[in-house]
Amino acid sequence: MRRTALLATLTTAALAAAIAAATPASAINTYNAQPAPERTEVGALLVQWDRDADPATPDVVDWYCSGTMIDRDVFLTAAHCTTDWAPGARFYVSLEQDVEGALAEARAAGLSPEQVAATVGVEGTEHNSPDYPGNSADAHDIAVVTFDTAQAAELDRRYDFTPATLPTAGQLDALGSRTLEAARWEVMGYGTAEAQREPGGHVHPGGGVRMKAELGFNSLNKTWVRLAMNESRGYGGACYGDSGGPNFVTVDGQRVLAATTITGDGPCYATNVVYRLDAPTARDFLADFVDLP
Repeated sequence: MRRTALLATLTTAALAAAIAAATPASAINTYNAQPAPERTEVGALLVQWDRDADPATPDVVDWYCSGTMIDRDVFLTAAHCTTDWAPGARFYVSLEQDVEGALAEARAAGLSPEQVAATVGVEGTEHNSPDYPGNSADAHDIAVVTFDTAQAAELDRRYDFTPATLPTAGQLDALGSRTLEAARWEVMGYGTAEAQREPGGHVHPGGGVRMKAELGFNSLNKTWVRLAMNESRGYGGACYGDSGGPNFVTVDGQRVLAATTITGDGPCYATNVVYRLDAPTARDFLADFVDLP
């Protein structure tokens, strides 16, 4: 499965720097990836932005990250996905299964970038954690896109989805490492595949289609969960473009949105480092936008 994350992580020593200077990541690894058409609450973040001297006419639109609907009018993603854009950037969310295909079809029809964005996604307003980028202990790498009444109605008209279930406060700590290790973990997103060795170096193929993959639990700390995505253990994982996307854990038959993809190793071979949603800082941010369990 491909992933949309900061996926710039390399070694433990480099993790702090990678978190502080996160860059959008990719897609779910191919080891055990499967399409996820049933996970309609998982979507892609599209950005319309300007690359010339006229910010009043944003001239580029494409998908860049992943995320999850956590209410009828709130889409959760990562702050590194919604910051550092040119002035006038506009944010859209699409819950299409094949976003790349939908964008290609709209462009082939001769639509303007603004028309492409509105055809493939629904525009909303981004809100980033005011404490982002934080530090290695707590990156505060969390953001939401909210939709007004008309925009939320358009989402409902286009897509049939049930918002994801957020964890309760400290739920992962309460479950404990043994339970988390035995539980089923799944990562989802629109990102690229793990690095393929080509004559010119590594390339990350694919991306733009919602995928899912099972991965394994490694460890838990104050704000992060480290998840294993080793092919030798039968695990997939996230990659570039999966940033902001969901990592679900199933406990007692309930699928809970435990964390969001933020970073990992550069080739997307081994580790997915995800931001806990049951931690106090994440909950403090989200409380302004949704009713928390």
